[in-house]
Amino acid sequence: MEVALVSLLILCILHSGSGLSLNYYDKTCPNYEVTVTAAVKQAMATDNTVPAALLRMHFHDCFVRGCDGSVLLDSTSNNTAEKAGPPNVSLHAFYVIDNAKSAIEAECPGVVSCADILALAARDAVALSGGPTWKVPVGRLDGRISRASETSLLPAPTSNFAQLQQRFNQLNLSVKDLVTLSGGHTLGFAHCSSFQNRIHSFNSVNDIDPTLNPSFASLLRKACPANNTIQNAGATLDATSKVFDNMYYKMLLSGMSLFSSDAALLTHPKTKGFITTFANSQEAFNLAFVKSMLRMSSLTGGQEVRLNCRTVR
Repeated sequence: MEVALVSLLILCILHSGSGLSLNYYDKTCPNYEVTVTAAVKQAMATDNTVPAALLRMHFHDCFVRGCDGSVLLDSTSNNTAEKAGPPNVSLHAFYVIDNAKSAIEAECPGVVSCADILALAARDAVALSGGPTWKVPVGRLDGRISRASETSLLPAPTSNFAQLQQRFNQLNLSVKDLVTLSGGHTLGFAHCSSFQNRIHSFNSVNDIDPTLNPSFASLLRKACPANNTIQNAGATLDATSKVFDNMYYKMLLSGMSLFSSDAALLTHPKTKGFITTFANSQEAFNLAFVKSMLRMSSLTGGQEVRLNCRTVR
């Protein structure tokens, strides 16, 4: 039944006027998908941080001007690009998209957009980390505008529930999408700065966020002391941070989440219900994640197909 709903959602996206299609490149570049997967696999063989990086990169692309590859553009002498915005300075693994693009350009010049390559790479990152796979509708165009100032549109790790809900509503994404896409935090690592507010000087009464598990908070304080000067200090987002699973939700219910934005999901009965469902069922999370990724990645807004993902034509 759930698989049928995913298929129905894909059909709705294909007929929504987004311009996306499952056979968009069938005649012009039939091997595009295999080529992207090969680039992701090659990068993962030497760098196990790649899956989390690609998934986060896709999220950050879609939440600013839609999924148009604008996050891939480099800054120029007269423009500071999204890459340089405060939430994006820790993004990495852009070389994976560059490698996939170069391989595709050698076979099908000027056909496949960077935005599509990123959407496919994010899907592969999930699937190759033990998560679900899905058909990615393609036909996105690449955007020509990329402004660091617009990264303020990205949900912050310090956001409360109302702020998160408002931003998702602006993109026609539901509170279920909010909880589900937050599950992307099952992969990766966070620097101290993104959760320092919960473990030092939380408020005028408590030094530590009282919703944090005390033992977990103690571990975080050891990794990130108040006077921390180690640039790469931080913590993994969950206990199995290289595997796409539902551990994030289990830890969230146990008071062992990193971000204020994670803990905020427990403050609303509806979202807490979704968290409990996903913590109890990997299958339920996987199916919901596919549907939410399809909805998010159908946010389009580009104008061209770039020849180089880092520069406009």
